[in-house]
Amino acid sequence: MKNGLVLEGGAMRGLFTAGVIDVFMENGIEFDRIVGVSAGACFGCNYKSGQPGRAIRYNTRFAKDKRYCSVRSLITTGDMFGAKFCYHDIPEELDLFDYEHFASSPTEFFVVCTDIETGKAVYHRCDKGTGDDLEWIRASASMPLASRIVRIGERKLLDGGISDSIPLRFMEKTGIEKNIVVLTQPRDYRKQPAKSTKLIRMTMRKYPAFVKAAADRYKMYNAELRYVRKAEEAGRAFVIAPAEKLPVGHVEHDPDVMREVYRIGRNTALGMIDEVLAFLGIDTN
Repeated sequence: MKNGLVLEGGAMRGLFTAGVIDVFMENGIEFDRIVGVSAGACFGCNYKSGQPGRAIRYNTRFAKDKRYCSVRSLITTGDMFGAKFCYHDIPEELDLFDYEHFASSPTEFFVVCTDIETGKAVYHRCDKGTGDDLEWIRASASMPLASRIVRIGERKLLDGGISDSIPLRFMEKTGIEKNIVVLTQPRDYRKQPAKSTKLIRMTMRKYPAFVKAAADRYKMYNAELRYVRKAEEAGRAFVIAPAEKLPVGHVEHDPDVMREVYRIGRNTALGMIDEVLAFLGIDTN
């Protein structure tokens, strides 16, 4: 029976996910397939590259570096999270990403993006972690209003969370029978209509399908939460979520806050590790 790992996004809430998956890696848990959305894609790729600790390390190291995340970067480059610095300088020079391990790992790694011309989700399998794979990961995490449109071939892409925030259904449709789902909001969270809808409508008016997807995102998200809950009740999914709202926003420059969110993720996973192993059918004897 194939097993999978579904990683929701959430910008810096993704450090909760980083804590969870580091515990999984430290306990030797392997997955047949991983799918990440936005921050789930950016941090989740370290699972396939076999690098626990890397996400929290580079985030805290560069938390106050304006090349990493700043309004200045948004004004000068069009991306709040600097594309060159985040997706090239860090993994290629400053905190090396293990591309060789990523490519050789048997785990399939998918990311979710939104095609802005259709407003629909697009799923891309990243096999090497270089070239276009990097652009797909960047596109998955490119939030509207804070990022440029990412062009890959004929496609124009932005944040995967707009069209498929919790891609459990995708995993099940492609043959993954048991899935761990990592959420970055508490279980009782329900998304409300976004305050940014009017601004997105103004700035993205050339792409009405994307505008509609962004406006309806809260409906899609809440429907996906219901689907996850039903899958959990049926024994097809195991959900890990923070017990309460995480003490972090979309952007964070305080390394101590980052470490706290990461710690919450680790502690949550450690408290559930026996249940996770049992759900996946992993014998610890």
